[in-house]
Amino acid sequence: MSSKQILLLCGGGGAEHEVSLVSASYVQSQLEQVEGFDVVRVEIKPEGWMTEQGQACQLGFDRVLSVGDRQLTIDAVVPVVHGFPGETGDLQSFFELIGLPYIGCDAEASKNCFNKITTKLWFDTLHIPNTPYYFMSEFTESEIAKAEAALVEWGSIFVKAASQGSSIGCYKVSDVGDLRKALQDAFSFSNQVLIEKAVKPRELEIAAYEYDGDIVVTVPGEVVAPGDTFYTYEEKYSNDSHSTTVIKADISDAVRDEMMLLAKRAFEHMKLRDLSRIDFFLTEDNEVLLNEINTFPGMTPISMFPKMLTANGHDIQTFFAQAVHRAIEAKAV
Repeated sequence: MSSKQILLLCGGGGAEHEVSLVSASYVQSQLEQVEGFDVVRVEIKPEGWMTEQGQACQLGFDRVLSVGDRQLTIDAVVPVVHGFPGETGDLQSFFELIGLPYIGCDAEASKNCFNKITTKLWFDTLHIPNTPYYFMSEFTESEIAKAEAALVEWGSIFVKAASQGSSIGCYKVSDVGDLRKALQDAFSFSNQVLIEKAVKPRELEIAAYEYDGDIVVTVPGEVVAPGDTFYTYEEKYSNDSHSTTVIKADISDAVRDEMMLLAKRAFEHMKLRDLSRIDFFLTEDNEVLLNEINTFPGMTPISMFPKMLTANGHDIQTFFAQAVHRAIEAKAV
């Protein structure tokens, strides 16, 4: 069997660039152990695409990666890019345009899941419970007044940039005096902003992925953030994080089954593919609320997705190998 040239893309130049590099190192270590895979790693920087050796490169419409005088015909892409342009659907649109196989959710599913407002509308349509919300498309006095009314009604809210990941552009507000600045900051990350009722939940996560031809949803794991805080970007990825993770959450069978059912419903009906991490809230009243979907979850040493997949009895190298071969075979049909 001839070797497959795998392009591992990372970085992106956005707010999650550095975390993407850490995830890419883990994924690269797994891909390089798969027999028949030749992996070339390329970092997307603001100034252009660069190889590990610091050489500028370019991917053409002929699926050829040009690196100096070298020409590499790419068989498949593994886009380890958190946030823009990976989870936003931009890269996927390009790959689809040039007919290049890639793993992960397609452009439409990625875009639907990355925009928090769009995701909420999908949840409502699929009868998937989620936190009460209101969204803003303009930073105007009349819209600010509506946000103030939501804060008064709910007591405490989250202000979230609609199109950002990893809790970037996300602010908890309990005092109306802090609201305007939080809104202004959120609008600096996105042209739409979600206002969401703050709840005091446990934060639970499910790895949903394809393996041996089946959609697999793991039992929920749990993220425990310190004190009365939420799982910020720093808590997720900093070496100084005080948050802890539990691969199998201590919850009732009924709650576990409900979360797994909702996760699978979301994966199937939102047309996800290959992998995702689906995050839930569990309130003090034992109410299950689907919070968000990550279409390319973190793959750092402390990330939940690879831990949950492994704890579920599956092999991460086999998972990536299957996803790559599945993408190549789909394009060959």
